[in-house]
Amino acid sequence: MSRPQAIEPGATLGILGSGQLGRMFAISARRLGYRVVVLSPDDDTPTGQVADVEMQADYLDLDRIAEFAQQVDVVSFEFENVPAATTEACEKFVPVRPAGQVLYISQNRFREKSYLRDAGLPVTPFHDLRSFEDLQAALLKTGGNGVLKTADWGYDGKGQVRIDAGTDPQSAWSQLNVPHAILEEFIDFQCELSVVGARGMDGELVTYGPMLNTHAHHILDVSIAPAPLPDRVLVEACDIARNVLERMNVVGVMCVEFFLTKNGQLLINETAPRPHNSGHLTIDAHVTCQFEQQVRAICGLPLGSNRQHRPAAMANLLGDVWFPNPPDWSAACALNDVKVHLYGKKEARKGRKMGHLTVLADSAEQAAQRVIAARNALQSQ
Repeated sequence: MSRPQAIEPGATLGILGSGQLGRMFAISARRLGYRVVVLSPDDDTPTGQVADVEMQADYLDLDRIAEFAQQVDVVSFEFENVPAATTEACEKFVPVRPAGQVLYISQNRFREKSYLRDAGLPVTPFHDLRSFEDLQAALLKTGGNGVLKTADWGYDGKGQVRIDAGTDPQSAWSQLNVPHAILEEFIDFQCELSVVGARGMDGELVTYGPMLNTHAHHILDVSIAPAPLPDRVLVEACDIARNVLERMNVVGVMCVEFFLTKNGQLLINETAPRPHNSGHLTIDAHVTCQFEQQVRAICGLPLGSNRQHRPAAMANLLGDVWFPNPPDWSAACALNDVKVHLYGKKEARKGRKMGHLTVLADSAEQAAQRVIAARNALQSQ
């Protein structure tokens, strides 16, 4: 197969969304010689601080979206909650990669899980809900337990309510207050893991991981790679992720998140059609990071090597670290194997992702111990 015409360095890349993922994408793009235009409703953003041009506009201001698209050679996005009308407006002028259809599937939990199930891929059991009566019927099937989630716009634990024997289902439904939701059945899992994949225009595909992930309050806390899991699990997770990217015809980067059940079965929890928090360790630990792969893939360039230099661990820095006192950066930087990444956000708030730390070591477990110690040192005052 001949390689498609590449968008060469010197061209201009557009990114929808202006948070930390866009920032790291822009840094990789500029290192490769591309210019970057970012559009979001905000200004002085993490991405805007390093982009060539920052456009402030609502995603449904389609005149401004058209103006944005006419300034760039290809468009990508850094989060799922970009309206379909926005990507459709961009596609009138330039390619959007991954395509708007991929975004359409991934940004709605019912569409996503239905697509995966119908493709024969292992997915967490779920029930479609359009009313409280649907919820009542679903709970009869699940034994009165499950996780009630909005179909649209949920991330980092937002838009979901756990239901068990002590929960009033009517109160849970009212709390969500949406016209469309799903009830996911409880999964008795031993761990959570993720695979980040990158797929080029010609079908070339590389994967990172799996990364073993631990969460705190529904937000990713620490990721380690390689994951200390049986080879069978590692191979199967990468195979499933490759299958997802190929079936969706992804051009760009996608993360596939899994539960590993107590009986050793892998179930897809969700997908994210862009770089992922668990893949941040690839910046320091791999020959080519997930953000450079995103640039290469959407521009039609050959993908880079996914070889890992050494075992690694990444720890998120939430705004909580800024309270009650500002972080002691000297204490963390005194540990000479710690890499500090900050996102340039103006205000620290509890639960807000402000940065991350990465450590490389002789084993993933050792890296995890050291990265947690470094984070603790930030609050040692």
